[in-house]
Amino acid sequence: MKKSKIYDVPASIAKEAYINTEKYHTLYKRSIENPDAFWAEQAKEFITWFTPWKSVQSGDFDTLDIRWFSGGKLNACYNCVDRHLKQRKDKIAIIWQGDDPNETLTLTYAELHEKINRFSNVLKNLGVKSGDRVCIYLPMVPEVAIAMLAVARIGAVHSVVFSAFSSDSLKTRILDADCKLLITADEGIRGGKTNPLKKQADKALEKCPNVKQVIVVKRTGGPVPWNKERDVWYHEALQQASSECPAEKLDADSPLFILYTSGSTGKPKGILHATGGYLVYAAITYKYVFNYQEKDIYWCTADIGWVTGHSYLIYGPLLNGATTLMFEGVPHYPTFSRFWEIVDKHQVTIFYTAPTAIRALHKQGDQWVKSTSRKSLKLLGTVGEPINPDAWEWYYRVIGDKRCPIVDTWWQTETGGILITPLPGATPLKPGSAGWPFFGISPDIVDEQGQSVEAGKTGNLIIKKPWPGLMKTIYGDQERFKETYFKTLPGNYLTGDSAERDEDGYFWITGRNDDIIKVSGHRIGSGEIEFILNSHPGIAESAAVAAPDEIKGNSIYAFVTTKSGVQPTQALEKELIQKVRDEIGAHAIIGTIQWAKDLPKTRSGKIMRRLLRKIASDELTDLGDTSTLADPGVVDDLIADKEKM
Repeated sequence: MKKSKIYDVPASIAKEAYINTEKYHTLYKRSIENPDAFWAEQAKEFITWFTPWKSVQSGDFDTLDIRWFSGGKLNACYNCVDRHLKQRKDKIAIIWQGDDPNETLTLTYAELHEKINRFSNVLKNLGVKSGDRVCIYLPMVPEVAIAMLAVARIGAVHSVVFSAFSSDSLKTRILDADCKLLITADEGIRGGKTNPLKKQADKALEKCPNVKQVIVVKRTGGPVPWNKERDVWYHEALQQASSECPAEKLDADSPLFILYTSGSTGKPKGILHATGGYLVYAAITYKYVFNYQEKDIYWCTADIGWVTGHSYLIYGPLLNGATTLMFEGVPHYPTFSRFWEIVDKHQVTIFYTAPTAIRALHKQGDQWVKSTSRKSLKLLGTVGEPINPDAWEWYYRVIGDKRCPIVDTWWQTETGGILITPLPGATPLKPGSAGWPFFGISPDIVDEQGQSVEAGKTGNLIIKKPWPGLMKTIYGDQERFKETYFKTLPGNYLTGDSAERDEDGYFWITGRNDDIIKVSGHRIGSGEIEFILNSHPGIAESAAVAAPDEIKGNSIYAFVTTKSGVQPTQALEKELIQKVRDEIGAHAIIGTIQWAKDLPKTRSGKIMRRLLRKIASDELTDLGDTSTLADPGVVDDLIADKEKM
């Protein structure tokens, strides 16, 4: 059983929180026992409908023909922008902070509305119609938000591709979604370096004959190849377009976006989200999880190429009429104080980032943080992977000065929004735990036969009932949708994550099921090993993977990064090996520890474990697609270091 100190919510937050513990339990019970009535209330409160729905929800996990708010008509862009104009037209909708600390731009709701309308007309003039797929391959600039919302305004479907993806990855996604038009930029800028997006796009389009038009945003003004028959400058087209474009009235079940998840193997899955249910869920989770108040300045550090950027940088905040901050750069450029300098500059009150970023900054020491004020902060959040208690404590104590609750959120691209999380004012905080389920979410932890396991035991995390944010399907592949999420444990959504639940009902995510390491027949979660390693005061970060072993089948191979000023030694190695053995059991013996200056991470902050598995297994001839790595040199360093061992 995982043990953890419990923190009460600071009084200042509890005072302005929407719900307390008692109200949470009351609302949660109602959302599970009478979901139709509960979600009908939320849909009326959070969304403006052109036509009311006839039924709240139909279908189930057996039929997989799940529909939300059937008969209802609405528009995502209208709900994010138009309906706020009466009261908030002069309120800042988007703060854009460039890679260069001196480069900042703001857009009010009225300004955002005009630009979206103009770009909607640009798309229509180029032949984009309702239902068409539009690929967006842009850096973190305001135009990416404008493009998404303009596509949604005219009833088309956006497919955002992360701007660090290679031309081959871009090509695969364009072809799978059969996109008609591509929106890109001349170049992107990140950490002082440029990324040749237009060149990558052109290479991808050599094998994408159905893309007839390319709209190009001028970000750097650098020279780019140009096809006069196909390419259009964004700024020129916008100037010539009308600023009037009524929002299409769309069925609640109509597709809103496709977003690809790139697993370690196989073809990327095009996760398709429908409009009505997704918007309701993004809106309600944003308000309650982040305790959003009208004057808050909210910053989610995720790239829009990932689902966190969709749900909690664009849709969730704008549906609530919030001010949302977009950041083009990285947390360590020009210095390791960058995040906190931005917080001070824009007086950010709510900050949402990945545990990987927290661990990386923690590793550099407290001085970079303490050179800033951060007094505006009132709530902190984490997303993307479990946060180890040591990093949680540092985040709480040093970043938030012990006055900001931390919402450690668990969810997936497929779920559309946050499923398990603490709620400010309602949930006492346990460092390392994702907390309790959100309204309408019925999770369970089961064994391989689908039987619930007792408290403190690790098992498969499943969700037993549909919720509005759930994906509609895998685009163009309903059979794969069934096979991936519903075949193993019929009647339930299989998350693919392992977890345990403690005696207080708190959920602890222990890792992906495919990250299980089997040693001599014993199943050990990589997340469990990392949880223990990262709790050592000298360790900044770790990743445990399986390495082949002739006798045991697999052995545990751990890549470990020390904190600044801590030297890797044989004594420290022995201490870590013993610590894991003591806390898990005699079968959990680490076979190898490889010290690392850094771990290979995507630009969204996730550790690329498949690369570490290949290094540990000496499978170095084909590393696969590494285009999403923030720093490809990290892999070269790890390979070189291993050869010296």
